[in-house]
Amino acid sequence: MSRTRPTTSSAYCAAQILGGLFFSPAGVQVIRKALVALVTLMVVAGCASGPPVLPYPAFVQVDELEDVFVASLPGVRAKQLAGDPITRRSSKRVDLPADWAGTSGGAPGRSLEIFVLQGSLKIADIELGSGGYAFLPSGSLGFNLSSPSGARVLYFLNDVDPDAVIRSPIIIDAGLLDWEASNNPGQWTKELRNDPGNGAMTWLLRIEPGASLPWETTSATREGYLVSGSYQHSECVSGAATTWQYLPGGYFFRPPNVINGGSEARAISEAIWLLRRSELATTKTVPTCEAQ
Repeated sequence: MSRTRPTTSSAYCAAQILGGLFFSPAGVQVIRKALVALVTLMVVAGCASGPPVLPYPAFVQVDELEDVFVASLPGVRAKQLAGDPITRRSSKRVDLPADWAGTSGGAPGRSLEIFVLQGSLKIADIELGSGGYAFLPSGSLGFNLSSPSGARVLYFLNDVDPDAVIRSPIIIDAGLLDWEASNNPGQWTKELRNDPGNGAMTWLLRIEPGASLPWETTSATREGYLVSGSYQHSECVSGAATTWQYLPGGYFFRPPNVINGGSEARAISEAIWLLRRSELATTKTVPTCEAQ
């Protein structure tokens, strides 16, 4: 998966600083001192590199990704979050223009999940606003989709799993569901889908400001999209912790058994994540990042 970086970089910041010195009246006199103190000046100016690069997608801000073409959804703007070209499993964020119309039948043999982030989307005769969720299993009839006023949605195509037992569509408004307390203090969940056959699950997680996580691992792949709020998290790679802050539109796709969380992982402001897994998972806490 390709990832872009913010345009602000150390080289760019250096050019901005030096340019200002060259074209200021006192630039010539101070340029030597400026070169010696360049690193200090860059720190004072707030220059920063982009998010750290990891061996899997994490710390992604979706707005920074390039648009991709989606053959089954003509006329939309889409961001590719993750995907598998062999099975055609994919995760996308899609912007539907006003007066858009299409169908859910564009990917036969795949189940489809949709979560409405903004605007409204009609599935057949059911209109879903922000927080609306739909799961259309493989083998269900194609549904007409339309968005008279436009919408931003998360759009997931899932692999076929013979162990799955949910065979009927699920179409719900998450706003009508109650938040349930989780095992972690300051964290609450809303279950959108939980397949008892294969353990595949989609849910919302609300984290109160200051609430933190222990170091932990999960046995299944997990992906998440930050719907609202600001959240800081740590990933443990080769025994070293890497920490970054997610803003709305932040995304990760974490492989199984990767240590993550830790003392630096916490909500800066109230944060709401949409989270998914494709199979039953076991989560366990570990004492440190180095406990590989």
